[in-house]
Amino acid sequence: MSGRRLHPADIATALSASGMAAAAACIALAGPARSLPIHYGWDGTADAFGTRGTVAFMLGLLAFLTAALGMGMGIAARGAVDASRARALRAGQLLILVSLTAVAVLATTASLTGVTNVADEAPTAALGLMLLLIGAVVGRVGPNPIAGVRTPWALKSRLAWDRSNRLAGRLLSLIGLSALIAAPFAPQPLAFQVVIAAVLLAAAAAVFESWRVWDKDPDRQPF
Repeated sequence: MSGRRLHPADIATALSASGMAAAAACIALAGPARSLPIHYGWDGTADAFGTRGTVAFMLGLLAFLTAALGMGMGIAARGAVDASRARALRAGQLLILVSLTAVAVLATTASLTGVTNVADEAPTAALGLMLLLIGAVVGRVGPNPIAGVRTPWALKSRLAWDRSNRLAGRLLSLIGLSALIAAPFAPQPLAFQVVIAAVLLAAAAAVFESWRVWDKDPDRQPF
């Protein structure tokens, strides 16, 4: 019976997805509203608007992805042949849970409050906190087709996977911590733009690292 017991990560995933779905239903049933921001440009200014229904649909989609991807990783973890593989897959489940939940909370809050410019102190700090949480998890994720740095080279070399994901985790943690520290006094929208640019550079660095390590790994799998 203990093998069938739900893991805390499964419970958290179900609660998060259910909460998103319930919030989406409440937003949709709230009725018509003035145009709400649903997308922000490079300078943090809203450049696309929609109705409550649009916001509800986007939140409902995030609820579906959280449930499908998160529980899928949970099922894979329960079927893992050894404990280390199970822990690595649970880390992937946690990464999905943290990232999608954070996106849902931040995006929905910005839309419903009608914020037309997110290049400000509080949004930048919130973005930094999200990156810090994601960075703390991504380096622990084991090979899988859903979460982490999933380049062709990382999937063909366990060494490339481990090193590229650890690099991504360190860089995202550093960016997130820096954003949290700098948010109260850094000039806007420059601070917001620097954080976004830094995330893109970190992603490029992790991709390059996956290729570099794969190229030197004698145990790599060929294409």
